[in-house]
Amino acid sequence: MRIVLVGPPGAGKGTQAAYLAKNLSIPHISTGDLFRANISQGTDLGKQARAYMDAGQLVPDEVTIAMAKDRMSQPDAVNGFLLDGFPRNVGQAEALDEMLKGEGVMLDAVLDLEVPEDEVVKRIAGRRICRNDSAHVFHVTYNPPKTEGVCDTCDGELYQRDDDTEETVRTRLEVYHTQTEPIIDYYRAQGLVVTISALGKVEDVTKRSMEALKKDRED
Repeated sequence: MRIVLVGPPGAGKGTQAAYLAKNLSIPHISTGDLFRANISQGTDLGKQARAYMDAGQLVPDEVTIAMAKDRMSQPDAVNGFLLDGFPRNVGQAEALDEMLKGEGVMLDAVLDLEVPEDEVVKRIAGRRICRNDSAHVFHVTYNPPKTEGVCDTCDGELYQRDDDTEETVRTRLEVYHTQTEPIIDYYRAQGLVVTISALGKVEDVTKRSMEALKKDRED
């Protein structure tokens, strides 16, 4: 299957993408991984992206699109892929359509993870990260530490990242509504959108997604 995963910040796209890709035996292709891989490997595209990032500028669509095209041409993506973070706007969605058309294939579905805005704010603004090890993540409501402000694993100090404050989260949501959400209507016009609730346990959302994708293919 060839799937695009969309949803607001805090919808759990990264987590769901990993589970879904494993269940469907297709590679999970995320924009973040594309940038990190190209930059660390020193590719021409990575150097271009790094130059914009170092200048505090957004990486142009054409660079992101070229990275995605290169990754989707790899052998493990021949029979399908799950895109996470790409396309990010309608222009990128149109470019992806052209890419796939050139290969004689098309998307099977666009999985839209739906989460109420207040829940997004609650999820992200409640996160607390360990200063000693960023892999140690807690949540004031869903996964609180035994001692407030202290990491259960290493006793390190827990803190809230600057981009996890409510004000910043709402700004990120506004960017999502303005730039990325329009691709849902773009794909809905093609009959590709499958919307599911991303509320509840991770495994429940995965099960819901798999069932929705299966039903969509049968239809």
